[in-house]
Amino acid sequence: MWGYLIRRIGESLLILLGISLVTFILLYLVPADPARQIAGRSATAETVANIRAQLGLDQPFHIQYFRYLGNLLQGDLGRSYLQRTEVSELIAARMPATLLLMGAAIVAELIMGLTIGAVAALKRNSAVDQSLMVFSFVTISAPQFVVGILLLYVFAVQLGWFPIGGYGTFAHLVLPALTIGLLGTGWYSRMMRSSMIDVLAQDYVRTARAKGLGKLRIILRHVAPNAILPIIAMIGIDIGLFMSGIVVVESVFGWPGIGQLAWQAIQRVDIPIIMGVTLVSAFFIVLGNLLADLIAPLVDPRIKLK
Repeated sequence: MWGYLIRRIGESLLILLGISLVTFILLYLVPADPARQIAGRSATAETVANIRAQLGLDQPFHIQYFRYLGNLLQGDLGRSYLQRTEVSELIAARMPATLLLMGAAIVAELIMGLTIGAVAALKRNSAVDQSLMVFSFVTISAPQFVVGILLLYVFAVQLGWFPIGGYGTFAHLVLPALTIGLLGTGWYSRMMRSSMIDVLAQDYVRTARAKGLGKLRIILRHVAPNAILPIIAMIGIDIGLFMSGIVVVESVFGWPGIGQLAWQAIQRVDIPIIMGVTLVSAFFIVLGNLLADLIAPLVDPRIKLK
């Protein structure tokens, strides 16, 4: 167990290092000039050059990267070019809102996805099954910004059930969580349906039926625990999808998380914030996958970590 954990942590650190390098290269190649953004359109070339020198942007790529990496190893994510604030402080202030939204979205997609998938499996090849799978396909295919705007229009503007945007109450959380969760609902429902159909055909399920066990007891005790194993792995992967989708959803709903912070930084070419948000997001993706691997043996003791 400990050997596996140490190996996975080492692999995770290498992944984060690779992500930092790739992101830094892409930002280095961006034609926009952060110094010009800071100085303003009316600034002289000399002023822009002075700002570039102060920020170290006039240095070669490898010097800039290794300087950033050295600071990163000391826990320093840098300082925002425009806000003049430590990136770690900006992210820490926004992270609770993002984690709240992510947690609510995971709960929403699990409740909807597992329920829809289980019902579809039990009603296999019926009109109910076909209707639920069509719904799942629609939720997977629809762009999140379209879903978000549609939910806002129907439930906030037309019906007035929820606020149009903002943060602070449960009502503010519902629509953005549903917007993110609906995408996962489609994947989970299809995965749960396929997994349950496979488990329902196993010999031990037929044996349980032959013993006269009730249908509900068979599903809860024998079918669901085995069918849910692929779902656990998907939750870790989902964190990555959430981190990419949260940028859009937080912007649509005015949710004050790191997604909105990243979008503002992209518009202003605030490289330290972009790097910081990317690395923090990557950390949660790696952590989510690691936790999924560690939890799987707890659900099914037959799984061994090697």
